[in-house]
Amino acid sequence: MLSKIKSAAILGIDAYEVEVEVDITFGMPVFSIVGLPDASVKESKDRVRSAIKNSEYEFPPNKKITINLSPADRKKEGPSFDLPIAIGILVAEGQISSYNLNKFMIIGELSLDGSINSIKGALSIALLAKKLNFSGVILPFQNADEASVVDGIDIIPVKSVKEVIDFLNGSLKIEPHKIDINDIFSKSSKYNIDFSEVKGQQHVKRALEIAAAGGHNVLMIGPPGSGKTMLARRFTTILPEMTIEEAIETTKIHSVSGYVKEKTSLIATRPFRSPHHTISDAGLIGGGQIPKPGEVSLSHNGVLFLDELPEFNRNVLEVLRQPMEDGVVVISRAAASIAYPSRFMLLAAMNPCPCGYFTHPTKSCSCSPMQREKYISKISGPLLDRIDIHVEVPVVQYNDLSSKLEAEPSAIIRQRVNNARKIQEKRFSSFAYSTKHILPRVFFNAHMTPKHIKKFCSLDEESQKLLKNAIENLGLSARAYDRILKVSRTIADLEGSENITANHIAEAIQYRSLDRDYWKVGI
Repeated sequence: MLSKIKSAAILGIDAYEVEVEVDITFGMPVFSIVGLPDASVKESKDRVRSAIKNSEYEFPPNKKITINLSPADRKKEGPSFDLPIAIGILVAEGQISSYNLNKFMIIGELSLDGSINSIKGALSIALLAKKLNFSGVILPFQNADEASVVDGIDIIPVKSVKEVIDFLNGSLKIEPHKIDINDIFSKSSKYNIDFSEVKGQQHVKRALEIAAAGGHNVLMIGPPGSGKTMLARRFTTILPEMTIEEAIETTKIHSVSGYVKEKTSLIATRPFRSPHHTISDAGLIGGGQIPKPGEVSLSHNGVLFLDELPEFNRNVLEVLRQPMEDGVVVISRAAASIAYPSRFMLLAAMNPCPCGYFTHPTKSCSCSPMQREKYISKISGPLLDRIDIHVEVPVVQYNDLSSKLEAEPSAIIRQRVNNARKIQEKRFSSFAYSTKHILPRVFFNAHMTPKHIKKFCSLDEESQKLLKNAIENLGLSARAYDRILKVSRTIADLEGSENITANHIAEAIQYRSLDRDYWKVGI
């Protein structure tokens, strides 16, 4: 007898429908799976056999069982087809009623005792089921909260094969799992860290506020122990709150990667990813035989923090250039080309020299000018071109550490950032960016092209003179020109100023530390 079960698989961050066809005939006892299964899918026949027997149902003896996973031209991976295969076998044997079967999409991994384990990509599968007009999805109870984010479809959480069988046969009623997405979103969007915990470093906080307001990438330069990592980890707390659409898209990426915790519905705070400097280019950008999202995609809608930037392999850093520019990573393989969204803010940190003490007020630097130049040159010019703000992070003084004064909390800073973002949203409303891969986003000052700079960053005579003197006398490079204008535009937005003034230019010039010659020669 033949049975067909609707299921799903993940490609990129989206799901596609897979039909699990089960054919059972008399003949030599063979259990085969076709349809481009990988090793984990092929192994499911052993899990399925044990799970059915240990659930006190009869596994077909002395029969030929053929499983086809359609479409057969796409590689299938993972153990999530265990449950639909088991149900398909029992339907084909007449042990389960097929009356309501076509209303549900079924997915789940089986243990040998018949219990059901969690899967990856539950949110994407629920979105697909709604799109294809299924009544509901039968999936592991561990994934119920995540899948219930999708409104208008029944999420049926199950713990064992027996529960699924009893539900399909009508002898067990399982209420669809429901959540209040707005309530969960509100509760989950809180941070347990705050900018007020950072002592001193007011000018660095100011630079990070400007970066958050304009979407600018930042490089912090300072000796060990100056607080670079502490500042970086609190940077997300001053970024605008995520929208529900951003949260759903971010959760999809983390779900297909297996990083959504059990009983978690949404990732409602902006991601903060901090990979170690030994990471490979595939780990950073994504890849593999069956491509998986890398760190640049896992930090989508959030922050990618690269500590000790010069210690990263140069080839690894160079692969950042395209996703920083386009906001999407395209991974091409012979079988398919997959696009992952990667609209993130880059926040990097580094020492000023190999020993780390070039700018330290009390400890002497043992590095020669050539060593410092070689150290900084590990970061390529094209990558530096994409970093608008270079800010020096000095050692925190005792008076700041011992101060009892309350520092400004993240909520106050975030409000100013939100106000500046609204100005930019209105300004660039006709230039909104969108592709079929990622949701429309607000166009930030950091993403301005030369056409936009010419239109929105006009300077008066005093500002032009100041910028000219800075480039000619401070050793600033030519690439710093556009960056200074973009940052100046953001500073003006934070002040609510329609025009860029000399004060805005002067402050922006301070954030081009690596373009100054003294970093290399020490003068």
